[in-house]
Amino acid sequence: MTGINFLHNNSQSQTFLSEVLLLGFQGLYSYRFLVFAIFIIVYTFILCGNILIILVIVSNGLLHSPMYFFVCNLSLLEIVCTTNIIPVMLQLLFRNRIRLSLFGCLVQLYLFGTFSATELFLLTVMSYDRYLAICRPLHYSSVMHFRFCCYLVLASWTTSFLIVSVVIGFLSQQDFCGNINTIDHFFCDLIPVLGLSCSDTSNVKMIIYLLCSLSVVSPFLFITMTYVFIIRCVLNIQSVTGKKKAFSTCSSHLTVVYTYHITLFMVYVVPTNGSSLEVNKVLSLLYTVITPILNPFIYSLNNREIKAAIHVNIIRRFKGK
Repeated sequence: MTGINFLHNNSQSQTFLSEVLLLGFQGLYSYRFLVFAIFIIVYTFILCGNILIILVIVSNGLLHSPMYFFVCNLSLLEIVCTTNIIPVMLQLLFRNRIRLSLFGCLVQLYLFGTFSATELFLLTVMSYDRYLAICRPLHYSSVMHFRFCCYLVLASWTTSFLIVSVVIGFLSQQDFCGNINTIDHFFCDLIPVLGLSCSDTSNVKMIIYLLCSLSVVSPFLFITMTYVFIIRCVLNIQSVTGKKKAFSTCSSHLTVVYTYHITLFMVYVVPTNGSSLEVNKVLSLLYTVITPILNPFIYSLNNREIKAAIHVNIIRRFKGK
């Protein structure tokens, strides 16, 4: 019988997995207080920075445009995605290893997969928004109205839920045996969880590999194509000031896109083996911690309109003006 089984017997001798052991960062246990303090500061900055961006965009009517609507959704994604990962990581730093139920592990994997895929699709939507704004400015207002923007965000979430549900569905058909219960990672990632299976995973790996490849590669190719057209349009602009303004609206988005996509591509699309576990941990830190902490700065707080809105809506209120 296949599927996730809890504390049952197979052929009256095989016990099935009910919990998993996360090993986290074994080599950093001696420096746990320092590393814990660093991650607490990072997590606080991620939460405060992204919440500030959301509040500023919502409260300032001048920022109620499609671009900032998508930025607001991106900030919300960064909050929920890091909240799904970092608290568990903080426990690991102090306890060196923690036990999770198999169900809890799969829930974390499901949420992480959904949030990550949604961010990929949302970044794709944002590249389309920039393409219309720069290459088709006369059609921009008629196409990117509020209802259509909501549809695009909803489609990003729905597509992610469906893809990750299929992946988790195939994963749940595997037998997870009690003799293999350790995950050498700081969260329940797809590849380490699949490694817990004691049944044949070749077909499942192929299906999951195809789905992950489509989820990462397809948005990356679409974004690359849109920016080829954007760069061509920008180069045709006669005004130097116009070129700088157009490039400034795209450079931060490109930085986030390529940092995020390249790390995901290396972890989930490029074949890996046991010797690359530590490398995968470092790469995983890039898209679970480093990118979220960079987003508030390079994508929004470095934006003149955002900084002006912060000054008007927050600083002046504190001063009583």
